[in-house]
Amino acid sequence: MEKAKVLERLIKEQGLNARSFSEKCSLPYSTVYTILKRGAGKANVNNVITMCKALGITVEELDEMSRGETNTLSEPTYEDIQSLIARNGKRLTLDQKKDIIKTLLSDD
Repeated sequence: MEKAKVLERLIKEQGLNARSFSEKCSLPYSTVYTILKRGAGKANVNNVITMCKALGITVEELDEMSRGETNTLSEPTYEDIQSLIARNGKRLTLDQKKDIIKTLLSDD
């Protein structure tokens, strides 16, 4: 499977479309759209890395998924989650922050 198709599938699995995902990863919509439609092979590597980080995967995992070597994402580590929240904390709304805290405090 092409890397762009893997990215598109992962974006959809998160309940997002190209526009909302572009906002999530702070890339222009046109950049995300072009990568998804024309492929990741000729895209700026920094943009692909940014997209992978927003999806919670590494570039290596993207490559493995595109070759069909793995279909499942590894469970994120505590450090992965901590880094993700630290990177994006200032962009979260108050309601999103409250939701994260509520989730962390739940027994489920």
